[in-house]
Amino acid sequence: MSGLHEECGVFGLYSPKKSHLAEIVYYGLYALQHRGQEGCGIAVCEDGVITAHKDVGLAGEVFSHRILAEMPQGNMAVGHVRYSTTGGNERRNCQPIVVNHMKGRMALAHNGNLSNAGELRRELELSGAIFHTTSDTETIAYIITKQRLIRDSIEEAVLSAMDIIEGAYSLVVMSPTKLIACRDPFGFRPLCFGRMSDGTYVVASESCALTAVGAEFVRDIEPGEMLIFSKEGVRSDRSHCEKKPKRICIFEYIYFARPDSVIDGVSVHSSRLRAGHILAKSCPVDADIVIGVPDSGLDAALGYSKGSGIPYGIGLIKNKYVARTFISPTQESRVDKVRIKLSAVEETVKGKRVVLVDDSIVRGTTGGRIVSLLREAGAKEIHFRVSAPPFLHPCYYGTDIDSEENLIAARRTPEEIAKEMGADSLGYLPMSALDELNLGAGCCKACFGGDYPTSVPEKAHKDKYEMKIQE
Repeated sequence: MSGLHEECGVFGLYSPKKSHLAEIVYYGLYALQHRGQEGCGIAVCEDGVITAHKDVGLAGEVFSHRILAEMPQGNMAVGHVRYSTTGGNERRNCQPIVVNHMKGRMALAHNGNLSNAGELRRELELSGAIFHTTSDTETIAYIITKQRLIRDSIEEAVLSAMDIIEGAYSLVVMSPTKLIACRDPFGFRPLCFGRMSDGTYVVASESCALTAVGAEFVRDIEPGEMLIFSKEGVRSDRSHCEKKPKRICIFEYIYFARPDSVIDGVSVHSSRLRAGHILAKSCPVDADIVIGVPDSGLDAALGYSKGSGIPYGIGLIKNKYVARTFISPTQESRVDKVRIKLSAVEETVKGKRVVLVDDSIVRGTTGGRIVSLLREAGAKEIHFRVSAPPFLHPCYYGTDIDSEENLIAARRTPEEIAKEMGADSLGYLPMSALDELNLGAGCCKACFGGDYPTSVPEKAHKDKYEMKIQE
């Protein structure tokens, strides 16, 4: 993956009896670690008292055996893994956010970006709100809390908040007595739930996390739907369903999600195989071997191999103990980490005409470094193929690409990009081929075509994406 920033992952549990839930949440977050590697947190509700621990780092770094053992038993818990689409990589921006207010306590975990967060934040600040973080999640927490003061229940407050906030949000909200999960009316971000053998309900961003904790997948939460888990069982509120056309982010299938996840009934692995197969037909080339960029380019590379008849090989090895390149704060360190993160298999590529398949090109820098690695390993030719159309427009729903200045395809032709990266050729998946991926009804493709499902932040609101709290 050449520079696209990551999403976050949410996880929640509701158990019929009090037990040590923190460990289960930990394993759920571990399964969702690919969605966020900057920070994580867990909050547990014990008899209405919410205890949380969160910090920057991977789940295995933040939660030692001692910390997990010291967390209380409870019947509800929420967890979060984070990449900072808005807000810096600091402990105060980690989630879940825990709020104490006059009608009780609340813990909230959020995946996505609000397109109207800048406007809402200013309104709240003008009314006296004091923010401690730079994330959209605190804005959502403020709005839910304000609504809770005038509503009869936490679920009514969340429903009212859904009429105010706009953009991408999959939420897990924990009150002293209820666990609430909801998905925005467009369904930008995935959210599903399952059930464990002891009756514990599990909510997660992806189905792979359900599998990791031994839960049986029940179904995806529908766009606009809210589920309430309580001692009375599970209740669904669909009052916000079908208010908007479904627009799940297409990059969930192309890049964000784990290949073994199934999102809205579509296998991520199968969708990437299809993309590679179609790419082989639309951008053919004479070559000796097809390789993929680990990890998200591997499935598409296998599909390209099957579609073209060119043998598939392992040409790049990923160091599993190095976090993804976007975590680096500067371009210099991002480039330096590529060599540590990836190494070329000389036996596979030496003297060969290589088809190199990746899921996208954003800045082009990482792709150029990978091409250099293959050249040094003796590749005779390198033909770069991308299993998505060119990334041409900013995204306001969570991928943290808020300016065309950061998008190389918006400034260069494929021929120019290939030359800049040192590749012999470059080919993208055509826009017209996206419908052939069989992803079901409704995907957001605004990053490719500029057709945004919501209003986009005004220029005056762009400071939201660059906001820094003054110390």
